[in-house]
Amino acid sequence: MRLHTFLIAVFLLAIQSATAQKKQISLEDIWKNGTFRAERLQSIHSMANGQEYAVQNFDRATRTGSVDIYSYDTGKKVRTAVSSADIEGLDYFISYEFSDDEKQVLLATKLQSIFRRSTLGEYYVWNTLSRKLTKVSDDLIQEPTFSPDGKKIAYGKDNNLFVFDIASGATQQLTTDGKKNSIINGITDWVYEEEFGFVRAFDWSADSKKIAYIRFDESEVPEFSMDVYGNKLYQTQTVFKYPKAGEPNAKVSLRLHNLDTGDSRKAKDVEINLGDNAGYYIPRISWSKDSNVLSVQTLNRHQDTLKLSLFNASTYQTTLAVLETDKAYVDVTDNLTFLDDNSFIWTSEKDGWNHIYHHNADGSLKNQVTSGNWEVTGYYGYDAGTKRIFYQSSENGSINRGVYAIGLNGKKKQALADKEGTNSADFSANYSNFIHTYSNTTTPYRFTLNSAKDGKQIRVIKDNQALKDLYAGYDISPKEFFEIDVNGVSLNAYMIKPTDFDPSKKYPMFMTQYSGPGSQSVANKWDTSNDYWFHMLAQNDYIVVCVDPRGTGLKGRDFKKVTQKELGKYEVQDQIAAAKELSKRAYIDEDRTGIWGWSYGGFMASNCLFQGADTFEMAIAVAPVTSWRFYDTIYTERYMQTPQENASGYDNNSPMSHVSKLEGDFLLVHGSADDNVHVQNATRLVESLVQANKQFDYFNYPDKNHGIYGGNTRLHLFTMMTDFIKEKL
Repeated sequence: MRLHTFLIAVFLLAIQSATAQKKQISLEDIWKNGTFRAERLQSIHSMANGQEYAVQNFDRATRTGSVDIYSYDTGKKVRTAVSSADIEGLDYFISYEFSDDEKQVLLATKLQSIFRRSTLGEYYVWNTLSRKLTKVSDDLIQEPTFSPDGKKIAYGKDNNLFVFDIASGATQQLTTDGKKNSIINGITDWVYEEEFGFVRAFDWSADSKKIAYIRFDESEVPEFSMDVYGNKLYQTQTVFKYPKAGEPNAKVSLRLHNLDTGDSRKAKDVEINLGDNAGYYIPRISWSKDSNVLSVQTLNRHQDTLKLSLFNASTYQTTLAVLETDKAYVDVTDNLTFLDDNSFIWTSEKDGWNHIYHHNADGSLKNQVTSGNWEVTGYYGYDAGTKRIFYQSSENGSINRGVYAIGLNGKKKQALADKEGTNSADFSANYSNFIHTYSNTTTPYRFTLNSAKDGKQIRVIKDNQALKDLYAGYDISPKEFFEIDVNGVSLNAYMIKPTDFDPSKKYPMFMTQYSGPGSQSVANKWDTSNDYWFHMLAQNDYIVVCVDPRGTGLKGRDFKKVTQKELGKYEVQDQIAAAKELSKRAYIDEDRTGIWGWSYGGFMASNCLFQGADTFEMAIAVAPVTSWRFYDTIYTERYMQTPQENASGYDNNSPMSHVSKLEGDFLLVHGSADDNVHVQNATRLVESLVQANKQFDYFNYPDKNHGIYGGNTRLHLFTMMTDFIKEKL
């Protein structure tokens, strides 16, 4: 008996010794040294032959950039399309784009960021046959785009549209009324860029003779100003149009410019009259395979009615193709795909889950391609040769993703990559193969070349084995996925426990979440930088938990849209209920519960602490929305309608309405130059807390935007938050 006890003791000591030898994660590992940086694949362009792909490379020794062509099958370099070493007058380039015939490359230099997606830059055209370099404009321009025939480039500059003829070097100005903070032609305004996710608001017709574009009249949109302090004696001020909820948006109109005016009956530039198919918003335009048929998507202000219309440039008539309505809102996507017969592929939630549909050229429904209680999460494209559609979905579990193929007729579905975890694909131009990316919570990104015919692996490209070996040397316990039942629903969740977890001990619980509409935080994929921070907290004897409440995605339309007109109500109820339910577990100390979040997650963390004073002892809110009255029209009204229509929904769920209930410790953080969630949100919450005589901590990062990064900023932020957690929880 004594010998048996002695052996157990020796065994336990051996385990403790092995654990002690493992490294501890530091904040410097995460935010300074890049210790856990994973190898990624560079952005690739599949060449038209489907057998080769292009990658942009940079040679540090010679300080030259190149676009090199590689074989899919072997991964070996075949040739170089362009190299700055061979071009006199061009020392470097930042990005590239091929013309449709791949004989020319558009090269970008001197890129300057404007907002999240928009940039200004200097651009050149390199002809791979003549080896001639042509500068598009002496000025910095936006969104230059080849015409389909490769002869011209359209671009935006100073809120106007221009067309550059590559052969002659002549430039034609298409619009003349562009004016800062007033009229924009062919480039989106701030709110369209941020919420509809695109910048280029013009499109070439297939015959290269016409350009359709959206004109924005933002003269009545209120201005927002933002001080940037910099390091000079006086600050500068950025002023831009920002429509807050309930305020006027830019008035949009759709215009057509005819570059070929051989037909005297056709005006050179004309506004397209959409008639009954007009909308308050125009979130998408694109020409079909027919050079006379332009597709236009319009939305009403509530965003619960979307119309897909087809405008005929020969007859100037518009017909309604698809009408999508929803009691809450209709999502705008980039999945519209026209086939050779001008029938088209479309995605919709109309059966309660996001699925793929095939419509005839006139818009009538041909058939529903996919169906089931799962979501299509990514549309990859259609192969006319095999008549198959390729897509990603959650049919292998709502926290997982798989890659599938299915016939256009909805038959012969085939799993190409559905191993538990997150699978994604990048298909070659002819859909003969795809680059498969796989990860799960314990496996870093693995890149392989796979056959599109059956999904079989052809070769390994990168496997991040070095990172996996490094990861194994650290004191890390994996995420434990589970479901938690609260408020009559089952919610996805994960938990990270200390590696030396002792069920007889009581641990403080730190909850992380985002909780925004349609989002997902509980996912079976490889770690982000924040995840390493959570593992570091677990090393310090905190149990980290993440719960996706009602309103998040991947569980169907009704689960996602239950929060309509009440952002912050059901999500807060679910987070509080989940915390209470988890606190019943013997190993969780119910008197030491914290929560944090960024942006929407910061809105949630504030509300949870204020409204859940009997549940949460501390919270950290980074760059939070504190009243939806302060946020932009498109995002906010999609879920809340306007403040004039839904004042109670805005005010009852604002953290500012609940400051009097604060009992725990609260840390509020914001960047002073946040053009997205304005620092106004923080200052107004600060004033509310002060007037309620509530003590709290507040930190402002000067001249930092919504991401709060640059230099040591992230390290400083996460050091401050870690110290706050250790002190208060």
